[in-house]
Amino acid sequence: MSIETVIPQLRDEQHHLTAGELASLSAIDDDDRARFLDVWRSLSVQRRRNVIDWLSDLAEDNVELDFMRVFLIGLFDEDVQVRADSIKALWEYEGDDLPPLLMRLLRDPEALVRSEAALGLGRFLLRAELDGEEGEHVIEWESALRAVLRDPTELNEVRGRALEALGVRGHEWVRDEIEEAYSSGERRLQISAVHAMGRNADLDWLPTILEEMHSDDAEMRYEAATAAGSIADEDAIAELARLAYDEDAEVQEAAISSLGQIGGSAARSVLQQVAADIKDERVLEVVSDALSEADFVEDPLGITMHLERSIVEEMEEQDWEAEDYEPEEDRE
Repeated sequence: MSIETVIPQLRDEQHHLTAGELASLSAIDDDDRARFLDVWRSLSVQRRRNVIDWLSDLAEDNVELDFMRVFLIGLFDEDVQVRADSIKALWEYEGDDLPPLLMRLLRDPEALVRSEAALGLGRFLLRAELDGEEGEHVIEWESALRAVLRDPTELNEVRGRALEALGVRGHEWVRDEIEEAYSSGERRLQISAVHAMGRNADLDWLPTILEEMHSDDAEMRYEAATAAGSIADEDAIAELARLAYDEDAEVQEAAISSLGQIGGSAARSVLQQVAADIKDERVLEVVSDALSEADFVEDPLGITMHLERSIVEEMEEQDWEAEDYEPEEDRE
């Protein structure tokens, strides 16, 4: 289906666009982008919000679909929700044209957009950290986020998101910023500091993270559980095992997921016990995902499983019996 065909359906705001109609907006060229933009500007705010949401969901289900040009248009929308949702929808976009746009959106009039822009820029910082990438552009990203973090007139919500984004960097000054935020007495900054500790992935943060797992604040427990998974040290298993039974569903799920990230026999044992104790389908699904994650952590290429399967197949082909096996040292 061409974009010309879907334009009338797009304009009809009573019409719920089908997956096939939405798919026609994938990988639009320059001419189609111009046609789409003309229609886009005429749509109601709610219609534009819905389209971004629908495209995001569809792209998540089908990796072959590419709606990035639509989401880039959304960055400049007059509606705050469209701008924020478009940033989130661009989560896997790695084009070099995006960081300058995100730095511009760090100065957006709306805090929601500034927060999402900070998190989006943090994704590019993570890539730079993992790739050992340095350069003026990386320094610019850091400087833009640090300016937000150090701005006393900025909302703590936005400052916290900037800290979370910076947390991936291994610089000593980043560590200092995390410690200062954690010691600030400001709840929002403290929670973001614990989140940043996890992204920083330094084992020295673990005692603080373990302590915060006992917080009365469910959001803090959630961030602590998530951070423990990022650090992935077995010393966190006992506390995560306790939080796997937390009364808050999000905390419980974060603890279970982090056990999967840590992996190993101890974490697996806890996960299996949780599955035996709690029959809730939601919990069982999270445990299943965590066990799959543990499998990947322990054998990322599936080599062990592949070798085991190959041995079994070879034995079946040759009709071997267990009693036929003779240890090599006895073959003298």
